[in-house]
Amino acid sequence: MPPSASTSATDPRPRSHAAFARARQLIPGGVNSPARAFGAVGGEPIFFARAEGQWLTDVDGHTYLDYIGSWGPMILGHRHPRVLAAIERALATGTSYGAPTEAESGLAERIIDAVPSVEKVRLVSSGTEAAMSAVRLARGFTGRDRIVKFAGNYHGHADSLLVAAGSSAATLGVPDSPGITAGTARDTLVLEYNDPAALEDAFAAQGDAIAAVLMEPVVGNMGLVVPTPEFLTTARRLTQAHGALLVFDEVMTGFRLAYGGAQELLGVTPDLTTLGKIVGGGLPLGAYGGRADVMDHVLPAGKVFQAGTLSGNPLAVAAGTATLDVLREERPYAALDRHGAMLEAGFRDAATAAGLPVWIARVGSMMTMFFQRGPEVVPVTGWRTASASDTPRYGAFFWGMIERGVYLPCSQYEALFFSTAHSDADIAATIAAAKDTLATLAGP
Repeated sequence: MPPSASTSATDPRPRSHAAFARARQLIPGGVNSPARAFGAVGGEPIFFARAEGQWLTDVDGHTYLDYIGSWGPMILGHRHPRVLAAIERALATGTSYGAPTEAESGLAERIIDAVPSVEKVRLVSSGTEAAMSAVRLARGFTGRDRIVKFAGNYHGHADSLLVAAGSSAATLGVPDSPGITAGTARDTLVLEYNDPAALEDAFAAQGDAIAAVLMEPVVGNMGLVVPTPEFLTTARRLTQAHGALLVFDEVMTGFRLAYGGAQELLGVTPDLTTLGKIVGGGLPLGAYGGRADVMDHVLPAGKVFQAGTLSGNPLAVAAGTATLDVLREERPYAALDRHGAMLEAGFRDAATAAGLPVWIARVGSMMTMFFQRGPEVVPVTGWRTASASDTPRYGAFFWGMIERGVYLPCSQYEALFFSTAHSDADIAATIAAAKDTLATLAGP
C-alpha cells in the first residue's frame, strides 16, 4: 500500500508531501502531466531534485534505480557527458533564433540515415505535435477523412486521436475527454490491436474513406504489447491496396528498440513515422517524416499547414544529435536486450515463486509485467486483455519497489524503460527487490 501522506515523524518524504501540497494550489492536480499523478497506484507523487546515470534522487534525499527514464528519452542515462557538452556548446551561442540553423539539417540527416521509412523529415516540439501533424498530412495527401487507430494506443492529446477504446468492430470513435466534440472524433475508427480480421472488415466497408492507419508498432501505452506478424503485414497490405497511408508512432520505440526503430527490428516499413523522446535527447523535440512525395505536401513545399516557433530549437537539436551519435557509434542494443532478458527472467521467477500469475511482455529495453486477476495466465494481446489486469496488486507492487529503492512506472499500463547506464549489479538488485516485494503479495 502507498505510504501515509501525513507529515508525522514516520513520514519518509515530508518535503515531497509539502511540495505536492504547494503544487496543488498552483497547478491542476498538482502535476503538469496526469502520468505523474500516481492516481493509478494511490498515494502522492514523489518530487525529485536530481538525476545521474541510472539514479534518481528525491527532494528528501532518497535514491532510486530509475526504470522510467523520463518515460523513455534517457536511453543513455541521465546527464550523459556528451549530451551535456553538446547542450553547453549550443547554449553558448543562443537558445532560439526563429530562423534556420545548419544543426537542424544535421539532425535531419541522422534521422533519415537511421529510419527506413524516412526520406524527408520535419522537426517539431513534441510527440503529440508530430502525431497531430502526421494525421493532417495523411488527410491532406489522400484527400480522405477517416483515421484508423487502435484501442490502447496513445498518440498524444490531439482532439481527433483522444477517443475511447472501441470494440473490435469498426465503430466510430467516442470522445474520451470533455472539450472534444463528437464531430471531431467522428472520423476516427477505433479497432482492437492485434485483430487483423477487424482491420480487414474496416477496409472492406470504408476503404475508400480511410486516409491512414495510425499505430504503435510495439505498444507502450497500455503496457507493452507485442504485435503479431500477421497483424503488421495485414496493416501494410491493406493500406497499400486501398491507397491509404500506414503511420507508425515510434515516439517511444524510435532509436530504442533498434537504431532504426521498431520498423527496422520488425521488417515492416510504413509511409510515415512519428518520433519523439530519444530523438530530443531529453529535451522537448519531436519529428515526423516519411516518403518524400508525401512530405512534399507540407507547407511551404506543399499546402498542408504546420508551423512552430520553437521547432528545431538549437538546444534540443544539440541534445538529440549527441544522443543519436552515441547510439550510432556504440550500438548498445544487444547489451540492452541482454539486460532485458535478465530482468524478464528474474521477474518471472520471482512471480512464480510467490504463486502470482503474471504475463510479462518485453522487447529490448521495454517491458511490462501484467498482474492477472484469475489463476490462469492470459496472454495480453490488446486492450481487452490488458484492461483485465489486477491493477490494485500492481499498485502494491509499485510501492513495495519504491520502499526498496526502485522507481517503476506509476501505472500498470505504462512500460518500464532502462538505460545503458544500468549495470548487471543494478539488474540483480532490481530482481532481488522484486522477489522480496512479490513474496509479500502472495495469496488471493
